[in-house]
Amino acid sequence: MTTLTIAAAQTISIAGDLQANINRHRRFIEIAAGQGVQLLVFPELSLTGYERSLAATLAILPNDPVLQPLRDFARELGVTTVVGMPIRLSGDSEVLIGALVLATDGSLAVYSKQHLHPGEELAFAPGAGGSMLTLGNTTVALAVCADFSHASHARQAADSGADLYAAGVLISENGYVADTALLQGYAVEHSMTVLMANHGGATGGWESAGRSAIWAPGGELIVAAAGVGDALVIARHDAAGWTGQVVAVTQIDECRDGL
Repeated sequence: MTTLTIAAAQTISIAGDLQANINRHRRFIEIAAGQGVQLLVFPELSLTGYERSLAATLAILPNDPVLQPLRDFARELGVTTVVGMPIRLSGDSEVLIGALVLATDGSLAVYSKQHLHPGEELAFAPGAGGSMLTLGNTTVALAVCADFSHASHARQAADSGADLYAAGVLISENGYVADTALLQGYAVEHSMTVLMANHGGATGGWESAGRSAIWAPGGELIVAAAGVGDALVIARHDAAGWTGQVVAVTQIDECRDGL
């Protein structure tokens, strides 16, 4: 049986500083590659922080050259990477909350958040979702935060053949118990692996709970971060079953040259 290794990148984003956050993402991808991670998922709007007031200014087209070095890095290190970014699908279109898939073959796929939290409509428009991913024998469905609060979203993913439901989120301490109960419930109800990548610190005026987690089909918790902070939350599956590991990530100095 081929080993499947997936990870949630629990990151602390620097508000509105795309280049600094790209450097941080590179650090996570590098460490993930060293751990044999095949799929690495970052939180909602990880490349900018959850900065609604800055979203219109920061929004890019998905294939903007500013992300090409990060795409190349993910390809070179062999880690399919899902990053969060405000996007426009054309130069004058509405701003969407995007999850961009940087694939190991150099291609780019786009998922846009379908369901908005109250207040997000002031900065964003609802998106249209996106196609599922194939990772070896595993079919992956993506979600961004409020998407998973709609049971129909996870049900549709399962009905379409998803083995893994992967969500980039921003969840505060007040919402953590209820939200993780929903996610764990999807693992039980739909026999899917469920991955949740949460922010590791404050962003956009919200205090994130951290505690990114991965549940096995059936709902057993495989692994979770203990709290906030930068961490790589890894789950591996082989013939013996699931194992988990949390790797603390020491961030690089915020140099502009990256790694």
